[in-house]
Amino acid sequence: MTVPLRSSAVEARGLSGRIFWADGTPPPSPGAVPANGGPAYILIHGIGASHRYLRRLHHLLAATAPTYSMDLPGFGGTPRPARQLPVEDYGAFIAETLESSGIESYILVGHSMGVQFSIEAARHAPDRVRQLVLMGPVVDERHRTVTRQGVALLLDALLRESAASNWTVMSDYFRCGPRWYFTEVPVMMDYPTEKCVAGIDIPVLVLRGGQDQVAGPEWSRRLSAAAPHGHFVEIPGAGHVVQHLRSRQVAEAISTFVDSTAGQARH
Repeated sequence: MTVPLRSSAVEARGLSGRIFWADGTPPPSPGAVPANGGPAYILIHGIGASHRYLRRLHHLLAATAPTYSMDLPGFGGTPRPARQLPVEDYGAFIAETLESSGIESYILVGHSMGVQFSIEAARHAPDRVRQLVLMGPVVDERHRTVTRQGVALLLDALLRESAASNWTVMSDYFRCGPRWYFTEVPVMMDYPTEKCVAGIDIPVLVLRGGQDQVAGPEWSRRLSAAAPHGHFVEIPGAGHVVQHLRSRQVAEAISTFVDSTAGQARH
């Protein structure tokens, strides 16, 4: 059983969320993780989800470096914003709450729409982000309509995911609620992921499950090629929620990438 994480509320720009950490990681506070102490991992969920489907990966990464997960505004039971939020606003929220939490240097690890949030956080605070990990990136060019994206998610849930990962994701969708979920779907569909990642001048890892119905192999490889310092890893035998079913392999792939590209990261 995964040990629950500790948490505290975070606020920026009139929006509210939560930040989570495990024992052994400094609680968020001014100077919590100084830039000269090595970067922390920051885990960012996708649309409708929360930190919960990242917990297995969180604990594995936390054994090697300070690690934090976030529940962004409108998700995971946090207060829903009064208006639709563009991806850029989520990116600014992440960067500004990390700054106020005393986390000065970090590696962003985003999943699904969290890939988009992480790219924008990196663009908002380029001097603080060392490396970027994009897991199961959206939106694959094969699924550029809401219907096709929905079918891909459904097939992935039915054919590729475990009962535990499906329960975690679906219960988070329930907490998010259909109103906020469908408020943000057009934002996800319209975000130009390829164009934006092309402007990220730090090491980028695109990672997918080998059986992911949502982020296909061609799309994922093309996205890694679009990044100036892109890398690609595929984890066999996993679907879209690869970090839950193959958490140890994902953690090892991320650690290998971080270690091998440390010399290319900003200091």
